[in-house]
Amino acid sequence: MLASTSRLGGNALRQVARSIIRTASHPRTLRTASLVAPLLRAPTTAIPHHPLAHRTYASSTTPTSSSLDPADQESQRFLEEGTTHLEAGDLPAAKASYLRSLSIKRNSSALFNLGVCLYHDRDLPAAIDAWKESLALAPESADAHTNLASAYVLSKPSRPDLAVDHLKTAAKITPEDPEIQYNLAAVLEACEQLEEALIAYKRAKEGGIERAEQNIRNCSAKLLSARFAVQQEMEEEERVKKERKVE
Repeated sequence: MLASTSRLGGNALRQVARSIIRTASHPRTLRTASLVAPLLRAPTTAIPHHPLAHRTYASSTTPTSSSLDPADQESQRFLEEGTTHLEAGDLPAAKASYLRSLSIKRNSSALFNLGVCLYHDRDLPAAIDAWKESLALAPESADAHTNLASAYVLSKPSRPDLAVDHLKTAAKITPEDPEIQYNLAAVLEACEQLEEALIAYKRAKEGGIERAEQNIRNCSAKLLSARFAVQQEMEEEERVKKERKVE
């Protein structure tokens, strides 16, 4: 029987953590946000472990800036300021700007980017809280779900079960995103949910992630070995039953 997501072993956890760290070493950052509409995305370099390492910033989704009330404009100004600081590597200044933006108006992008700052500060519980609140305001953010998965894998104790849940949700929101499929597969494989992992690796490969080919071979071999072990165990149980009957 394959292990559940709550039984992630130490070595597997470290392996997944390294993968997730590469994925979220610069967690996906949102530049500006409409306070009412879904976030838009533009390229950045958030996931350096394969060529498709282009994530997105949010851009204003309002028709014109004049349509915002003064509080919205001020909140977005500090949001933009925070992201400029974040891109420059000034985490304290970025965090201060995001907090100022949020003090004026709660918005999903400032919360998301605040979570990025907290993640870099290794304050995973606070980052998780920020991303959860961001999701409450923008529930269709696949990036927030992906970063939550990263944080849950790296938390102490690790919560791979929650990581899988968030990655599956992210995959439903953007099923065409091969990066999400690859990360989902990596966590599933470490949790020994090999059949599901294999499916996700294949989707990642179809989406253009060439390195998934090696993972497909490795996962297929593990699955074959696991099935063989189960078969041997069943045959052994049957042999023991027959011997008992003879006795």
